[in-house]
Amino acid sequence: MKAKQEKTENKELRNDVEHHLGRVPNITSTDIGVAAADGIVTLSGYVGTHAEKLSAEKAALHTRGVKAVANDIRVRPLFEVTDPEIAATAVAALHLRTNIPEDQIKVTVKDGRIYLDGEVSWKFQKDAAESVMTNIPGMAGVVNRVKMTPAMSVVDVKEIIESAIRQNAKLDARQIRVASHDNVVELWGNVHNWFEKHEADMAARSAPGVTKVENHLHVIP
Repeated sequence: MKAKQEKTENKELRNDVEHHLGRVPNITSTDIGVAAADGIVTLSGYVGTHAEKLSAEKAALHTRGVKAVANDIRVRPLFEVTDPEIAATAVAALHLRTNIPEDQIKVTVKDGRIYLDGEVSWKFQKDAAESVMTNIPGMAGVVNRVKMTPAMSVVDVKEIIESAIRQNAKLDARQIRVASHDNVVELWGNVHNWFEKHEADMAARSAPGVTKVENHLHVIP
């Protein structure tokens, strides 16, 4: 009886995911397969762009009851695009984004997959470069190997974060301690609620060169 109930739940979850996929405007492929087992959803089949593959994964993750998604969808472009053409489009896309230091990022393409290398000072620059690549026609995926190189010393980063916390009206800087080492920031102390903990976390992540934030803040109402 229990096995039958689980089988019914899997079928319902699969139907819910399929319904959700059908409501996303930029998912146009009719070759996406969905399988569900105990909250784990597996996507298979083919789509025309990498952006469509990511949209399918996001739609599945936002479906109620989904615990995890295995995205086995393969990108099969609607028209053939050569590696040099993909590379040229990728470089042009970086050039159009004023918040990305294009002279610090190198683009290589092999078998439709884009590889990003180089060094930047801000994490948002690394993330933005990868985000731009997802819409390149014909690309099969992105490997982001861009490294983070802090533009400031550990002391400077610590002072910037402490200043940001002091300027945030929602945070009590006296209750938060900041430590920084090897591009990693640690937050210690107490806050009144989850929102304040999140605000402190975002202040730390906005500092130049920070690659990881270890948030040890305790929520004490």
